[in-house]
Amino acid sequence: MVWLGVCAQGLTELVIIEHGTMNAERYINEVLHIALRSGNRMLGDDWTCQQDGAKPHIHKMVQKWCADYFPSFISKDRWPPNSPDLCPLDYSLWNELAGSMD
Repeated sequence: MVWLGVCAQGLTELVIIEHGTMNAERYINEVLHIALRSGNRMLGDDWTCQQDGAKPHIHKMVQKWCADYFPSFISKDRWPPNSPDLCPLDYSLWNELAGSMD
């Protein structure tokens, strides 16, 4: 599993999770701290975190952590979980990346 954040200022640190399954606790411990650090490094203290509808992302523990720590956060209740506007990478970049690995 791979996690990567993207914004106009660049890319976050890449997180590769090789073993096991992702749950809310693991997502907080292994991904969100890196997302926060990367966002603050690239954008200072004026930015917004937004996720898609993946199960670990919508868990109440994750939603609370994000609301508590990110400078601004769009909760699961304010964005449709399957919107192509939310995850344009799902519709373009990942296909290109997969194709280049063949």
